[in-house]
Amino acid sequence: MDTLRAAFRDECGRLAQVLGGLAEEDLDRPTPCPPWTVRDLLAHVRTGAGRLVDMLAAPAPERAEVDAAGYFGAAKFTPEVDRDRIDAARREAHALPGVPQVAAGFVRAWRATDAAVAGQPPERLVRTRHGDAMTLTEFLRTRVVEVAVHGLDLADALGRPPWLTPTAAAVVADLLTGGSPAPSGGATTRPGQTIPDGLGWDALTLVRKATGRSALTDRERALVDRPGFRWLSFGG
Repeated sequence: MDTLRAAFRDECGRLAQVLGGLAEEDLDRPTPCPPWTVRDLLAHVRTGAGRLVDMLAAPAPERAEVDAAGYFGAAKFTPEVDRDRIDAARREAHALPGVPQVAAGFVRAWRATDAAVAGQPPERLVRTRHGDAMTLTEFLRTRVVEVAVHGLDLADALGRPPWLTPTAAAVVADLLTGGSPAPSGGATTRPGQTIPDGLGWDALTLVRKATGRSALTDRERALVDRPGFRWLSFGG
């Protein structure tokens, strides 16, 4: 839990620094998540970063049903669910007219989550808005993934180098590789975590490739399919 909290704080803190330096016109740039603009995507990220506050205030379910990898499933990206997600973010975005409001709203949201998590046992159960029952540890893992991966989208939209922090990159990479046998001779991103032989990816490339932010070549697809990566769904 301490590692996840550190990754969440690091990645959110880095995004907050970026937001503090945005120009007003940056909020209306298109993103790799159409039809969202930067303003819309930031509203979505802010809501996701703050979601645990209400979840921890609600009654706990009886038992966990999914882990972090299971949370990112195709059922969450049906046309109806996708439409609700898109429309909700756009409504929320219009309530925050300028950069100061956007930046302050994000900082409030992630800090409220960090405060709500403090002192909670890792095995505390929560229920997501999709109805999934999860441990707090596993849901916090999804929050790191969301802020980190959408941070790549925002960097692309703003024309900036990616700011993915090492702690968040390690959490996402661990989720992507953790369920797979470690092939001998693979390139490791950190102890116990192996990328399939022959790819030569660093953690940033792994996250980009495995979440669809960068295209796989036929050769990469064959290498990745062999050990059975956990492919996460971030769209329909």
